[in-house]
Amino acid sequence: MKKYFTYYIIIATALLAVQACNKDYLDKSPLNGPSDAAFFKNQDELLLAVNGLYRAMNKPMDEYDPGQLEGPNISLMLDAATDIGYERNASDLQKIGTGNHDANNTYTQGLWTDFYKVIGRCNYILDNAEKVKPLTDAVLFQRSMGETRFIRAYMYQQLISLFGGVPLVTHTLTLETAQLPRSEKQVVLDFIFAELDSAAAWLPKTYPAAESGRATKGAALAIKARVALYNEKWKVAAEAAKAVMDLNVYKLEDNFPRLFSYDNKNSAEVILALQYQLPVLNWGGPYPILCRNAGGASNKVPSQSLVDAYECTDGLTIDKSPLYDPAKPFQHRDPRLGYTIALPGSIFFNYQFETHKDSLTCWNYNTTPATRIVNQDAVNAYASFSGYCWRKYIDLKDKDNMRMSTMSITLIRYAEVLLTYTEAKMEANELDASVFKAINDVRQRPGVNMPEIPVGSTQAALRAAVRKERMYELAYEGFRLFDIRRWKIAEKVMKGPFYGRVPRGLLSNAPAIDANGIADYSQVANKADMRVIEVRTFNAGRDYLWPIPYIETQTDPKMVQNPMY
Repeated sequence: MKKYFTYYIIIATALLAVQACNKDYLDKSPLNGPSDAAFFKNQDELLLAVNGLYRAMNKPMDEYDPGQLEGPNISLMLDAATDIGYERNASDLQKIGTGNHDANNTYTQGLWTDFYKVIGRCNYILDNAEKVKPLTDAVLFQRSMGETRFIRAYMYQQLISLFGGVPLVTHTLTLETAQLPRSEKQVVLDFIFAELDSAAAWLPKTYPAAESGRATKGAALAIKARVALYNEKWKVAAEAAKAVMDLNVYKLEDNFPRLFSYDNKNSAEVILALQYQLPVLNWGGPYPILCRNAGGASNKVPSQSLVDAYECTDGLTIDKSPLYDPAKPFQHRDPRLGYTIALPGSIFFNYQFETHKDSLTCWNYNTTPATRIVNQDAVNAYASFSGYCWRKYIDLKDKDNMRMSTMSITLIRYAEVLLTYTEAKMEANELDASVFKAINDVRQRPGVNMPEIPVGSTQAALRAAVRKERMYELAYEGFRLFDIRRWKIAEKVMKGPFYGRVPRGLLSNAPAIDANGIADYSQVANKADMRVIEVRTFNAGRDYLWPIPYIETQTDPKMVQNPMY
């Protein structure tokens, strides 16, 4: 193909849309769509169908919360339901964060439905592709099958990570086979591994620039490593991650902020990213993230606990480092703190971001101090509930398209693979030199240059280091929900007050930071001054899994609900 394949996505989506049954997650196409005899007549139709899968992978937040403002892809939104992020809108995503969700939650139901719609489309392609195999270039056919199997496996790894065991649907359903029980999680996991192995064997290492955004061999291996890590298959995770490393295709980006700008499309660290191009497709844009004076809504904001978790430049947490000054809390800190979060006093979208008591504001950087509005309670009281904004995926190139950004959204990058390798080898207690090199390569990339984790550190010390490193490196990339669940720390970090910045941002003393990087504010002298954004609950017997949508348990007698929903 000579043009960017994103141009074909809208056509492919239109062709496949008639297959999707909007009211049934199992997507019984082609019962109400084109017949087997009418579709896949040639190579072009097969390619359009596969291209449509990439479009289907992208869902903006507002499609799960009708009436809400446009927002970033769901791969970023999940952090708002964790200890490091907050969703300001009174939405069903916010209910997950507070522990007040149930089986009728529209956000969880929306994800379930759309994951299965994509799976249904994959099944349709795989069930019908053989009819055009003789008419399709052999290499192109094999690649198309690899892409389809990869995307189906990607959907299933999301499902089991959020819901546990789910119905395993591998062929287009009929009315007679539509009602299915949940498969054991291990059965689905084994299927995912097999699919990704097949995909990795069929997919190329790289593509020409015009095909940017397609699944590669490295993407299949990286997702295999991810899902194995999430399910404590340490050997499988380490081997898959090492296979990605041994491809010698990817390397860490020297310029960390570049990963979250329009320049990320050319970064050797990006393994797979969702692609956008007007007028075909955009992901919404930075509008929900920016402070209000910059023209945004600051609907999604980071927490005070995340800010306090980042180490000082000596590699010590703020409660232990002599470099930490409560009066100047952002100095001498891990540079990724400022790369990830818009901090008071910093320039953000060409505005100076500041915090004042009861008013969290952005000032136009080009105005003089005399013309700046110091207290904007009347007009700007909600510039940022937490006193901070996310900085990742903010680029001034979107200034005139704040609701129609075409910046690529990264789903897999090489730093995650290195941290997966570190954690898997550590948990298997195989602490060789390669383990320390992997995590230290991430920590010591140019522009970050944090102190190395000492070679020979104990398993416990390395466990603490890699857990914190995943938070520092991957914040606002959608990983935190899965991490606090699999580490079984959600019951600790998702209970009690969710804190924002204190007036003027000054604490009398630093909070204690535990081995997981979790801040404890119980001994902070002026804790009463801290901004309590909301009070959260977490039921350990229930909330480590999301509910199966109520409609599914009511219409399918074989569908068993998760405990306590």
